[in-house]
Amino acid sequence: MTLNRRLAAKAARLLPEHKPPGSPGLILEAALKLFAERGYAAASVREIAAASGLKPATIYGHYPSKEHILAELCRVGHEEQNRSVRAAVLNSGADPRDQIVAYVRAHVGMHTSFPMLAVVANAELHVLSAELGAATFSLREQSERLLGEIIQRGLDRGVFHVPNAWLAVAAIGGMGLRVAYWYSPEYRLEPHEVADVYAEYALRILAVKTDPSAGL
Repeated sequence: MTLNRRLAAKAARLLPEHKPPGSPGLILEAALKLFAERGYAAASVREIAAASGLKPATIYGHYPSKEHILAELCRVGHEEQNRSVRAAVLNSGADPRDQIVAYVRAHVGMHTSFPMLAVVANAELHVLSAELGAATFSLREQSERLLGEIIQRGLDRGVFHVPNAWLAVAAIGGMGLRVAYWYSPEYRLEPHEVADVYAEYALRILAVKTDPSAGL
């Protein structure tokens, strides 16, 4: 029977610095795959234990609850996204056009590099309590604010033209999020190609003229 997958990626991936050694790392990786493919609600602690080769009691020895596992994955995912976009923008110069291209390339790049992590961090975030989700919500707000600031600078300088700045943030950020669902290394598109095209789409959303010297 063919699994009705909700995303194209088949491998769970965490950066070494995001995967703690020993059992905690095995638990995170197993939970990531189950949460991504089935959804948080459909994956039990017993299944996470079986997938990680551990006993359920061992899971609770490292994470007090299933929600704590999800909280860590959401935090890690948003931390990587926030780190990526901030570094990219800092290295892009002062022109809002260059900054938006850098932001979108990094944003999309994170979602092609860690699709399962991105899906879980975004699609399951609503499950978290205010306490367990605090760190993640803060990181998400920081990333959205950075994108909003770039767009506002472009509007103030007359190089971006949109009727509503917040809707532009939602549109550009949202289209990047969806990449995690359909992208797979099996596609004949390299990650940088996807990122470049999405950066072009962002410029079109913002009504940026190809020639900066042209009349606005």
